[in-house]
Amino acid sequence: MSDSALAAARSAGLTDVHARRVALVERLVLQVARERYGDAPADLAEGWLDRVRADGPAVFDAVAADIEGHDVDTLKAVLRTLTAYFHLVNKAEQIEIVRINREREMAASAEAPRGESIQEAVADLKANGRTRAEALALIQTLDIQPTLTAHPTEARRRTVLLHQQEAAAALDRLTAPEGTFTPAELDAAEDEALDRLRLLLATDEVRPAAVTVRDEVRHGLYFVATTIWDVVPRIHADLRRALRQSYGEDAPATLPPFLRYRSWIGGDRDGNPNVTAEVTAWTLRAHREDALRLHRRGLNQLRLDLSVSDHQVTFPDALWNSVHADREAAPLPERRWRQNVNEPIRLKVMQMATKLDRLIETLPDGDSGQPQVGASQPRAAGDAPAYDAAAFTADLDLIADSLTEAGLAPLAESGALADARARAATFGFHLAALDLRQHSALHEAAVADLLARAEVEADYAALDEDARMALLTRELANPRPFIRLGGEVGETTDRVLSALRVAKAAIEAEPASIGNYIISMTDAVSDVLEVLLLCKEVGLWRRLADGTVVSPIDVAPLLETIADLEAGPALLTALFQNEVYAAHLAARGGMQEVMLGYSDSNKDGGYWQANWSLHKAQGAIAETCRAHDVDLRFFHGRGGTVGRGGGRAGQAIRAMPPVAQTGRIRFTEQGEVISFRYALPGIARRHLEQIVHAQLGALADAQRRPDTAAAPSDGAHALMERLADRSMVAYRDLIDDELFWPWYAAATPIAHIAGLSIASRPISRKGVGELDFAGLRAIPWVFSWTQPRYTAPGWYGVGTALADAITGDDLALLRELQDEWPFFQAITGNALREMARARMVVGRRYSALAEHAGASAAPFQSVEAEFSKAETALLRVARRDTLLDPTRAIAATIRYRNPATDVLNLVQLDLMRRWRATDAPSDDLRQALLLSVNAIAAAMQSTG
Repeated sequence: MSDSALAAARSAGLTDVHARRVALVERLVLQVARERYGDAPADLAEGWLDRVRADGPAVFDAVAADIEGHDVDTLKAVLRTLTAYFHLVNKAEQIEIVRINREREMAASAEAPRGESIQEAVADLKANGRTRAEALALIQTLDIQPTLTAHPTEARRRTVLLHQQEAAAALDRLTAPEGTFTPAELDAAEDEALDRLRLLLATDEVRPAAVTVRDEVRHGLYFVATTIWDVVPRIHADLRRALRQSYGEDAPATLPPFLRYRSWIGGDRDGNPNVTAEVTAWTLRAHREDALRLHRRGLNQLRLDLSVSDHQVTFPDALWNSVHADREAAPLPERRWRQNVNEPIRLKVMQMATKLDRLIETLPDGDSGQPQVGASQPRAAGDAPAYDAAAFTADLDLIADSLTEAGLAPLAESGALADARARAATFGFHLAALDLRQHSALHEAAVADLLARAEVEADYAALDEDARMALLTRELANPRPFIRLGGEVGETTDRVLSALRVAKAAIEAEPASIGNYIISMTDAVSDVLEVLLLCKEVGLWRRLADGTVVSPIDVAPLLETIADLEAGPALLTALFQNEVYAAHLAARGGMQEVMLGYSDSNKDGGYWQANWSLHKAQGAIAETCRAHDVDLRFFHGRGGTVGRGGGRAGQAIRAMPPVAQTGRIRFTEQGEVISFRYALPGIARRHLEQIVHAQLGALADAQRRPDTAAAPSDGAHALMERLADRSMVAYRDLIDDELFWPWYAAATPIAHIAGLSIASRPISRKGVGELDFAGLRAIPWVFSWTQPRYTAPGWYGVGTALADAITGDDLALLRELQDEWPFFQAITGNALREMARARMVVGRRYSALAEHAGASAAPFQSVEAEFSKAETALLRVARRDTLLDPTRAIAATIRYRNPATDVLNLVQLDLMRRWRATDAPSDDLRQALLLSVNAIAAAMQSTG
């Protein structure tokens, strides 16, 4: 272990065990790099890192000059070395988080539970006077739905993730307390870590070919089928245990499905022409197959565990009756009957397994790509119903009830059976419900096409909103389709209708397999009614003669811009007052989901304005739904970075307006966020328990004080309005300046990000050669700000907004809000953390490169000045001397990571300079630039 590496880690403030772990990472990475590339690249990486650690920015010029003297192949080797280093440092940090949480859990007790744990949440309910019945009623209300999405944010391949996982496991063993492992076991662990590093350095970090949607689906399912599948039963067990500790032994044996997963991957077609109907059908099949195989594996464990004999206990007749009833429906080999004739639970489990095997066998061919999604072949009239998730759950319940009646209730409440029941409730036979999303403009085009072909309306696009609503309402009441089956329609119409036909088939096979149909850029009632009309066209929606509606699918508007957020309450009011939509809502149980877009609102209005507009919209929409007696669930479209609504999930939940706390919540988990939160079971458990803790606490608090105001006082509301307006003006002044885009395009690697093979979805709504602000999607927008360490989407405009307030009478109010208002604490805390990750001394060098290419220095001067103003203002409001508390772990982590990230930036700057200095850049240079983007993404743990 390098003494200098260990000293640097300790000097940054890392705990001793973590310092030893990251120093070990550095030693092992450099050892393998020397094997792989020879001494020179490893010596350069180590030498540049040591110099920057010792002297910081003072040696940037000297290190940059040294970098300039080396060829591209050498720099590629350096980049690969430092990328592997950061990937393992990231894993080491996760191991440290798990270690600290275990220490805190071991020190906790019923009287002093661990902070932000489920145990603490339930203990708080009891301490605040909630009865057992009231606590269970709160839990019954919970509906938490993390939603996996695929956007161009995850730059790592699944192969790379696997090698990192195994290397991390070996690292964990190598840094375990002395005496935990034998010397031979430690030698084996080091060999394993070295082998995984050798594989990492011999594996393409940048994908050799463009990512397909199926690749993204497999990537998401990997985490659902591994970590999430394993951790969900643990969360159920944690909640049952917490209820027993606080309310006694009569806590329920099972809990409602308060936690479920959804996915957009393979269903989100907005802006992604690669998500076809065939791809969506394949995705649904993949979900179903994984769910069935995972449940089948669980049954194997149940069969092994539940060896209970009727020689020892008395089973209820219901169990024996079920076993005998299934002898023909699920025949077992005769030898199995003879072997287990006195073990009815084993017989029942084997029958269940036989039924699952049949379902798996009858799945459509996985490579056919055909839009078939049923679990079985079509049934003839009179056939017995197919085995479905409800029947599977009922069988598990029968086994649990039988054990209880036999005097073995503890076996029903823990172990493999409790796990199986939790998984059945959470995952069903669909694993994660798939949402479909499409842009409202395509629905409009499809409806216009259908109306014109049916000679109902020749120019639908020319109609105003009132005329559209009247026409759509009338047509929704008409049962006839516009086009006969097989009739000709336009290409856009065919794509839209084909997706809905796939959804219809999926729902018929498994009702829970489809989540919502989400409408991007919803700004009128007609945008929603158009989707209902398209659903009607494929038989997915129908209105009966008495006016009632039959609909198996929810429709959710997505509000993305500042203007749409402000108009959201009026939009929903008009929707609820429309008689056809009101009937649709009644068919869906009176539940309305509303999705809020954090990425585009930030790109549109800047950080402070976006956050305030989102906060106000949540309160106003919740009041609107309450006034119309409509149940509400918000779906928060958050990204991984602060500039796209990222941050601590629990804090974000507590920051919501009390009136918006319904217990029902969805939120997206994207890109590197999925990899971070679900790579290790300990991290996944901590993430989910913090969400459950926050949601239970926030819901209980909101019930105690059902405040409907967006801010704590009129004065606070008025102040927030002024701050948001000032912030947005400052932000728009920056991005609307004609000097901005040439500078941004030259001062960030956005052109090279466009060349990364990290997602199936294009980074721009226009062609790559036509990149501009309007066309660029919010995710690569943030990604490209992060690479040069500006991180501006997470704080820009805050300085201008607060500059006057901190010098006048508003300072006392700002500090009061900082002390007492969770929302204000969240937006200031997130901005402080994002600014702490920024590095203006590095950003200045990127700007100099842009200026050398002819761009104006004015945009960077604005960024630098705004950073200084924001730092001064936020520190004054928070009464602090530094952006982050120097004793906090995150501050130590940033201090430790900065020097190596600085080196990566210096290498990337040199490569960008070389690229611009030649008219015909080589493939090697292009590859090196893409490697630099991946390397900095690993270093910043953020790609957008």
